[in-house]
Amino acid sequence: MRAAHPTAQLTVWAEDEHRLGLLPVIRRVWARRGQRPTAWVRRRYQWLYVSAIVRPTTGQSWWALVPSVTTAAMTQVLAAFAQDEGIDAMHRAVLVLDGAGWHTSKRLVVPDGIDLVFLPPASPELQPVERVWRLVDEPVANRTFTDLNEMTDLLVTRCQTLRAARRQIKAHTNFHWWAIERRRRIR
Repeated sequence: MRAAHPTAQLTVWAEDEHRLGLLPVIRRVWARRGQRPTAWVRRRYQWLYVSAIVRPTTGQSWWALVPSVTTAAMTQVLAAFAQDEGIDAMHRAVLVLDGAGWHTSKRLVVPDGIDLVFLPPASPELQPVERVWRLVDEPVANRTFTDLNEMTDLLVTRCQTLRAARRQIKAHTNFHWWAIERRRRIR
């Protein structure tokens, strides 16, 4: 990558999606001895997806809530990410992602400056963003929602909080073997 773009600033990011919906996220809770905790459940099957793009070496993150995971949605996510983060031919981003169909589709439009690198099949343990989903789930765990709008409002707030929590994101995603970004030496 460095040889192909010797003068460009290069950053390494990871991307993944997480499905949430009206089917509750159930977690263990503390309770008094002898008392059984309860969590109300209203089973309904409506979904939305949280798309997270994380730069593990710095904890920088970018978030989007999308109604579905399709090639069109992924194209919009990549375009918005590139625009918001100032990615272009001179400020390139290597984006590490899994081999989901909407990531590998020939119809996917990848903005100039983003280079996609795919993880091996069935290897979520290699995806740094997988470790962020527990943080995203915290405010929705053991709760029921009347509709997706109520959940969306809560998730928008949570994603904004996590975007500002760079230290926490870095602690969860910066694996010891993750790519090290090196500054180019000027001679």
